[in-house]
Amino acid sequence: MRDTRNAIEAGRRAYADADWGAAFEQLASVRTELTADDLALLARCAWYLSRIPESIELSEESYRRYTDDGRPEDAARTALLLTLLWFTRGELSMLSGWLNRSRRLLSELSESTLHGYLAYLEGMHALFVTGASPDDSIRRLRALSGAHRDPALEALELAVSGAADLRRGETARGFARLDEAMLPVIAGHLPPEWGGDLYCTVIHVCHQLADFRRMADWTSVTERWCEKFASQAIYSGICRVHRLELRGAHGDWTNVEAELALESSALVDNQDWVAGEGFYQLGEIRRGRGDAVGARGAYAAARDLGIDPQPGDALLLLAEGRADAAWTALAASLASRDRLDRVRLLRAGVEIALAVNRHTKAEEFCRELRAAADDYRSPGFATWALHAEGMLALAQGQTDAALTSLRSAANAFRRDRQPYEVACVLQSMAQAHRASGESAQEARDRAEAGEILSRLGAVGEVAPRAHSDAGPLTTREAEVLDCAAEGGSNRDIAARLFISEKTVGRHLANIYLKLGVGSRTAAAAWWRERGRAAS
Repeated sequence: MRDTRNAIEAGRRAYADADWGAAFEQLASVRTELTADDLALLARCAWYLSRIPESIELSEESYRRYTDDGRPEDAARTALLLTLLWFTRGELSMLSGWLNRSRRLLSELSESTLHGYLAYLEGMHALFVTGASPDDSIRRLRALSGAHRDPALEALELAVSGAADLRRGETARGFARLDEAMLPVIAGHLPPEWGGDLYCTVIHVCHQLADFRRMADWTSVTERWCEKFASQAIYSGICRVHRLELRGAHGDWTNVEAELALESSALVDNQDWVAGEGFYQLGEIRRGRGDAVGARGAYAAARDLGIDPQPGDALLLLAEGRADAAWTALAASLASRDRLDRVRLLRAGVEIALAVNRHTKAEEFCRELRAAADDYRSPGFATWALHAEGMLALAQGQTDAALTSLRSAANAFRRDRQPYEVACVLQSMAQAHRASGESAQEARDRAEAGEILSRLGAVGEVAPRAHSDAGPLTTREAEVLDCAAEGGSNRDIAARLFISEKTVGRHLANIYLKLGVGSRTAAAAWWRERGRAAS
């Protein structure tokens, strides 16, 4: 008995000193002897140590103890926490069960701040799961925050209101509310599990709206907030994944690739949607480097964690010359997304639609992307729209308009320090200069793009050059055949188009099959007679 008491007291002291590992070890050694409150401490230690499945199991055990001990308020508080933990894991059935249990428990208790936490969960569930209006939850939160003058409830209300504003396109007000919501988090006025959830909400909407500067700012602030919890705490890992995503966008591919694989793997079973996003970004780096097998592995890991790996997976198919498959994959994803979630796919949609000669669809996607950029007032969306409009104008033979849009896109990507995006735009600009007969400027654009891609270790994929009537060929195949008709070898074509020689060979094989010819010479003759004349 004395050893049990000593272990519990030592665990409590270690917890008070924020020594989560020692506290967990001491309390776990006498788990069967713990009270409901000490079990809750043990569950909190497991959470701090990123041992989320154990934390959930221990919290469920402490919930049962609170219920058995006749402590309904503590049982309700634990039920709310379990609802949040299942929410962050993306387990919707368990989330629904605990949310309903929380409602039932709180319906039997006098109004308190706990009802505000329930309203927050209901509002976020409406926004991110069911797509329903969170307005009732916002009103309840606002009333409870005013009645109890609780900074935590005020932060929760601002978070739900801000997220709702953003989904309605009221971007300035939405971000203002979310920025304000984070202030009580940093000041320590919220329990860390709930404060961490607000951080994830802010980062999620920043990513959705392509506001990478705000995403970087809040990641830096939250990293400092996490320092008090120790480096192994779950939100430290989440911050590391988001920091790596930003470093990847800024071109640090060599270091990020290995680190992102490790950090994303560490979050599996703890924060699956963040792990899935990490794997998706890993796939994007590998796709950019020409590692199709590695990219598909990362995309599959993202898909297993509930993240649709588009548009990267479709763009990988396009790079391999499988344009029809790319179109099918992207169209299926677009059909399943709401308006805001479609935006991230639209620029790739324009490129792929042009590759399969669906110019009307490309025009529709351009208009939708521009409307989203205007309605959501997102600089990131606006840059994507400029790039898409440039690709479309190039495909339509409007080289001056294409260059105007593409130059603006390149400048915006440079300001945001996204070198791979700059290189992709430069390749489109090179095609526009080529179409205008400006060979010197074409060479300069290709040289700059090549230097960027070489520094990244990337295999560039030139945006397809459009041809108004290339017969049965996709625009990518027409680009390859155009180069071949000029006498270029497979190596020359690969270097010019920033693709692999293997991909060139696959395109040529498809071209021979479609044209019903058996040689490079015959294909080139067909191109000179029909394809090039039409372009």
